[in-house]
Amino acid sequence: MTKIKEIEDIKLSDYEYTLPEEKIAKFPLENRSDSKLIQYCSQAISHHRFFEIPNFIPAGSMMVFNNTKVIPARLIFQRESGAKIEIFLLKPLYPSTIISEIMTNTSSVIWETFIGNLKKWRENEILQGQIIIHGKTEIINARIVDRSEKHVEITWSGNKVPFVTIVEAAGEVPIPPYLNRKATIKDKTRYQTVYSKKEGAVAAPTAGLHFTEEVLQALEEKGVKKEFLTLHVSAGTFQPIKEENVAFHPMHSEQMVFTLETIINLASQKDKIIAVGTTSMRSLESLYWFGVRLGLEKSNLFEIPKLYPYSDFESLPDRTSSFEAILNYMKQNNLNEITGSTEIMIMPGYDFKVCDALVTNFHQPSSTLILLVAAFTKGNWRKIYNEALDKDYRFLSYGDSSLLWGN
Repeated sequence: MTKIKEIEDIKLSDYEYTLPEEKIAKFPLENRSDSKLIQYCSQAISHHRFFEIPNFIPAGSMMVFNNTKVIPARLIFQRESGAKIEIFLLKPLYPSTIISEIMTNTSSVIWETFIGNLKKWRENEILQGQIIIHGKTEIINARIVDRSEKHVEITWSGNKVPFVTIVEAAGEVPIPPYLNRKATIKDKTRYQTVYSKKEGAVAAPTAGLHFTEEVLQALEEKGVKKEFLTLHVSAGTFQPIKEENVAFHPMHSEQMVFTLETIINLASQKDKIIAVGTTSMRSLESLYWFGVRLGLEKSNLFEIPKLYPYSDFESLPDRTSSFEAILNYMKQNNLNEITGSTEIMIMPGYDFKVCDALVTNFHQPSSTLILLVAAFTKGNWRKIYNEALDKDYRFLSYGDSSLLWGN
């Protein structure tokens, strides 16, 4: 049986569990690293606090973090009638689809969006709002350029003001919909990792929310290496699976950025590689498959389709060889960084090529993230989740954490 056939037999109903509302963490803890930490290693489970995590990471290991920064992607405009229109930024379209480029743009931008109260937004109507930037009033305008696709153009009066400054001043923090509450001032800092740097995500890489400067320092003192990549988390991360055959789920695409320095360090890493979060894991595994494309297909297209890893390959390189192929490609083309996109869907049957361990939160039932955890734990996800539920762990974005070691 081919791998494609195997994954087409995976049923969504096998990845359901009951998550009581009271188990969902609606607010963050006072101290990030006070969260609980469940460790799963060699099929054994143990319970700890997150600030103890340096005790469990071997010296010489490399922890890979996603340094994306959440933008206040929810823009609220009010019509003269009083009706409120919400514009939720999903994906940049113009003048660039590269998030880092559009965030620094100082002219008009066009985004694919979700529009709340769309029926109240009339054809050709320009919505207008005022914001204060550096003590100066700026006018921000929004108009629909494609109603069916929900493409919205945003312009502003300050001709030297970058778009990232506009959204920081005008937008609201896009906390997850399952929290069922409005964002607070506290969310602006707590729904962000302490190492966030590259603006562009509309959801936080929540595994990183537990880390403090003290925990990072303790890891460094132990001899654990830190490396950073950027994956701009999209709203697709909350998209529920509606297909009983999960392989038919339309997996969302997300944009990734790797620096030359990161590729050099990954290629030379001989010890454990630990992904901090499912976004880091998704990025690292996608990077491996880009190396495969370079080597086997002689293709420099850094786009990883959803089911590409399940193709029938005669032979595949190890992770070092794959990363070296990317390194050679970057050096030959004088590239200091590479930007790619991935639709990769990691589910039971996936053969992990890069990651030896995963730091992650507890995820929603029947989600793509549960499928990823199930794949990494060789199907033992339910044992881990039942233990977490029994021990009163807090679930989802502001919830507790886990350290999972591959078998």
